[in-house]
Amino acid sequence: MLRVLLWLLLGYAMLVVAACAFQDRLLYLPQTREHVATPADIGLTWESVKLRTDNEVTLDAWWVPAEAPRGNLLFFHGNAGNISHRLASIEHFHRLGLSVLIVDYRGYGKSEGRPSESGTALDARAAWRWLRETRGIEPGKIVIFGRSLGAAVAAELARELKREARPAALILESPFTSVPGLAQRLYPFLPARWLTCFEYDVIAYVKEIETQVLVIHSRDDDIISFAEGEAVHAAAPEPKRILVIGGSHNTGFLESESIYLEGIDAFLSEWAGLPRLR
Repeated sequence: MLRVLLWLLLGYAMLVVAACAFQDRLLYLPQTREHVATPADIGLTWESVKLRTDNEVTLDAWWVPAEAPRGNLLFFHGNAGNISHRLASIEHFHRLGLSVLIVDYRGYGKSEGRPSESGTALDARAAWRWLRETRGIEPGKIVIFGRSLGAAVAAELARELKREARPAALILESPFTSVPGLAQRLYPFLPARWLTCFEYDVIAYVKEIETQVLVIHSRDDDIISFAEGEAVHAAAPEPKRILVIGGSHNTGFLESESIYLEGIDAFLSEWAGLPRLR
């Protein structure tokens, strides 16, 4: 019995060590460097963009302009895949009258480097700088959007921007409260909260944001619970709204398409100060 117990303890210790050593591979899932399609495949005009970060990493991005845009959307995607897996969302935002800049984080798609928490913050700044300096777009015409991991990246950027510029709005879809908190819920059999070297503390970010916030979350989310989205919404200062949808973590925006699009449209016109759709 003692020998069995020792082997079980050894196995558990090895599992803890492995989880700690490979946690970046659990968080960042680039999967493939290749693009599976482009906006042209869904009938949209687009431009390939190369962004340069402050630490000299070149990022791959797409600029997808709308005709007579009501505004512009800076899109930060989730932790898996690359920008070519987000065509459905790009098409949604195009229907909402928004020009879209979507960027692959370092280590994703055709972007250089390796993903990291400090790196995604630099990537976000480079994307914002391109919209402001290269395109000459005023902050009040830019909506920052992030889904899942991208919600953390978007929220951190919005917090930093309060010192220099105020975007039109911040939209956080399927956000988590922080990586340690999420890790503990996903891996309750491990001391995950104390093992993770990542923070992505969305609660801390949103408390300092000085723009309109829309939180979108599904009650049926199978990865990041609805309670996480509620907590992020509760932490954000006014003015803020929450849009409740249905469906899974990865497809809720498609399963609840009409509610999703109508809710974002209303938020953009009534709260973010962008013109109504023509």
